[in-house]
Amino acid sequence: MKIAEKLAAKAKDNFEQPGVTIAFLGDSITQGCFELYRIDEERFETVFDKNSAYHFYLAKILSVLYPTVPVTMINAGVSGGNAEHGLKRLERDVLRHRPDLTVVCFGLNDCGHYADGLKTYCDSLEQIFANLEEAGSEIIFMTPNMMATYVSFRLKDEKFRLIAEKSAERQNEGVLDMYLNEAKKICERRGIKVCDCYEKWKVLSNNGVDVTELLANQINHPLREMNWLFAVSLVETMLS
Repeated sequence: MKIAEKLAAKAKDNFEQPGVTIAFLGDSITQGCFELYRIDEERFETVFDKNSAYHFYLAKILSVLYPTVPVTMINAGVSGGNAEHGLKRLERDVLRHRPDLTVVCFGLNDCGHYADGLKTYCDSLEQIFANLEEAGSEIIFMTPNMMATYVSFRLKDEKFRLIAEKSAERQNEGVLDMYLNEAKKICERRGIKVCDCYEKWKVLSNNGVDVTELLANQINHPLREMNWLFAVSLVETMLS
């Protein structure tokens, strides 16, 4: 990828070559959201921990591999967002920073609309990719983690249990798979690199790993430690 060439060029000639900017467009996973807690009877919130987000871990890895290269990380993740929302804020949150690379990760919230939302998801991704390409940004589409496959006994709040039940339904019935498969078809057609972390989660699940226990909220936010999987996978994709 060109991003690898830019990192290498800056490492070789720090004085003359420009720094590197990487943007991350996504939802709560990208923003760095973890456990859920209740604010009052009607409202709940998520724990935000940007120092445990996958972009932060990626920065740490790149600082080891390319210690002389300044890499600017733009975290444009928004909790509760989806591809359609990402498209609407693309200029404001990403394009104005003129990123060398943009990592796009949507699907978890989008699939909540089941089959009815698939066209909007695909159309939004298509336009996001087109706008990024026109702006000169290289693109990686990163698939997210799996959602819960059952309602965990750890969830005591009835509202959270209902959310987990719906998430498990979409996971077990293949709704999320349907969305991500369509996204990967778009990427194949457009020649966009895919960092398929979702497939790695599926491998874990198929080998007896309880993926629900790998979720900080037992619904859809990965443990802080599991964000290293995203970071390492992104490095592999960037350097391939």
